[in-house]
Amino acid sequence: MVHQKVTIIGGGPAALTAALYLARAEIKPTLYEGLLANGIAAGGQLTTTTEIENFPGFPEGLTGSELVERMRAQAVKFGTEVITETISKVDLSSKPFKFWTEWNEDSEPITTDSIILATGASAKRLDLPGEEKYWQQGISACAVCDGAVPIFRNKPLAVVGGGDSACEEALFLTKYGSKVYLIVRKDHLRASTIMQRRVEKNDKLEVLFNTVSVEAKGDGKLLNALRIKDVKSNEERDLPVNGLFYAIGHTPATAIVQNQVDSDESGYIKTIPGTTHTSVEGFFAAGDVQDSRYRQAITSAGTGCMAALDAEKYLSELE
Repeated sequence: MVHQKVTIIGGGPAALTAALYLARAEIKPTLYEGLLANGIAAGGQLTTTTEIENFPGFPEGLTGSELVERMRAQAVKFGTEVITETISKVDLSSKPFKFWTEWNEDSEPITTDSIILATGASAKRLDLPGEEKYWQQGISACAVCDGAVPIFRNKPLAVVGGGDSACEEALFLTKYGSKVYLIVRKDHLRASTIMQRRVEKNDKLEVLFNTVSVEAKGDGKLLNALRIKDVKSNEERDLPVNGLFYAIGHTPATAIVQNQVDSDESGYIKTIPGTTHTSVEGFFAAGDVQDSRYRQAITSAGTGCMAALDAEKYLSELE
């Protein structure tokens, strides 16, 4: 039976940072980066970001894939074993923990003394006609990540959603866009009163109530319009926008530990504040699986570091 001291599940900034710290501590972590887990390449959501300008240390900017590749190379350099397989099942009911990959589901489980879960979260999409074509070519799920990219500057932009996150993203985009439309299916915003007031007071922001998105349109290369429909009159029209941002929530990739560890109503794993400790001793959570608020590469990397230090202390106490 194969046994590991520490197993990292995930391939993004949180997982790779945890791996780097543990490898430098000579703990020799094993990292399962996934093989198109959740429909996303190894490296997670970051690999779908075309240009990153807000990760410290890279003043010229770089792509999400380049950042992930550099972090991966650094983790491997210090001794991380990276396996490109997706873990399909985890058993946290006894020690050592057990898990199976998609390729060995019918064989003996692999055992491990500790696990760091850093599988991230995926943005909810609308699956509009044209969405796949213009994803990251005008359509994004992170205004803070992508809003300052040149293709959006001084251009009309749209945000879909009616909660606090949607209002925050729309307000953020007014710094860069010439005009921002907030597209809301209902006849009111779900956002807090203070956020609604901020939206109302911003001259560059227009709320389109009772409106849904129908189709993403473009010139074949970049988005240049959004087909929208008034749900009351059923009238449709093209809204000229060069950017479309989804703010309709995220789904954390925590299904493999569902009902085994404390999580909130949305599926995000609960951690003890200021740590990456979960309700199961020896099982740690880092990155977007436990962060429904910030969801940035830098904050994920930070919690990856925390998870590594927490796991290192846990393993030393086991010995």
